[in-house]
Amino acid sequence: MKPKIILAIETSCDDTSIAAVKCSGSLTNPKFEVLKNIVSSQIKIHRPFGGVVPNLAKREHIKNLPKILKLISKDFDVKKIDYIAVTVGPGLEPALWTGISFAQELAAKLKKPLVGVNHMEGHLYSNWLAPAKNFKNLFPAISIVVSGGHTMLLLMQSAVKWKKLGETIDDAAGEAFDKVARMLELPYPGGPEIEKAALRGNSVAVKFPRPLLSSPKNPQKNYDFSFSGLKTSVLYYIRDHFNEKDLRNFKDDIAASFQQAVIDVLTQKTLSAAKQFKTKSVMLSGGVSANKTLREIMRHAVEQSGKKFFAPSFEFNTDNAAMIAAAAYFDLLQKKPSLKFEADSNLTI
Repeated sequence: MKPKIILAIETSCDDTSIAAVKCSGSLTNPKFEVLKNIVSSQIKIHRPFGGVVPNLAKREHIKNLPKILKLISKDFDVKKIDYIAVTVGPGLEPALWTGISFAQELAAKLKKPLVGVNHMEGHLYSNWLAPAKNFKNLFPAISIVVSGGHTMLLLMQSAVKWKKLGETIDDAAGEAFDKVARMLELPYPGGPEIEKAALRGNSVAVKFPRPLLSSPKNPQKNYDFSFSGLKTSVLYYIRDHFNEKDLRNFKDDIAASFQQAVIDVLTQKTLSAAKQFKTKSVMLSGGVSANKTLREIMRHAVEQSGKKFFAPSFEFNTDNAAMIAAAAYFDLLQKKPSLKFEADSNLTI
């Protein structure tokens, strides 16, 4: 396939993003040049509410999309694009519909084909974005995708052929971070705030459980995730040990101990899968992969086991449109039919 320029739109949650990406190469050797990737955060809007308010997110997307497109157009002629790609799920339906409607109108105006993209596949393919990486002898690989709403473990035989080994059965890791942050009266978004507090705390101060780390019947092959019980353990620990004044003095230790429990589960399950399936590499992606402590612990453990470790550049960890363009290109290379242009909050891989 000749090089294609894809204009991608991402509005699955509370980040509004548009990117222009030059895509070339084959399924075995794809290349991506991110020409523009603009992300507008809504953190300040949602912080007073302690989480994302869907209708507020929709309002901000409606306001931000034309502004971002105008910024993109200053440095890049959007008429030169070959395709438009847009996230159709999973995510918040009001937010998704905003992006879909905007993309449909733009595609009609520019007379360009439109591609519907799975947001989770975007996170998966974020590993292929700049800077250039050597993916020689990459497969088979274990890919762990950890985001606000999802935690899943995939066995990848190629860039487009995979099997889901396990996923969250209740709270995802990112969701647990946000909920524990609220218990500790830390501001939204919870993940970065827990990480900052944890750097000041003692990660062995509290022995929180490591949920589903092993299964009595099949200790090496339980690859599902559950963080609801861990979240509840934190809640009960705070209730039973602290009044409001004492909690302020012990927040950092609780944050560090909680974070370490999550990291232990994610890392050990990933390593167990990599060992069982004799993979050559491990890929980490999703918004929670921006956690530097998680990245470094998992990187060290994977490389100590003799395998390659990959994680996206930090600018591509959280929600962004460049990863949506990459996922769209992989779909085009396979000549897959586009996903329906309907918001699907429960879409999965």
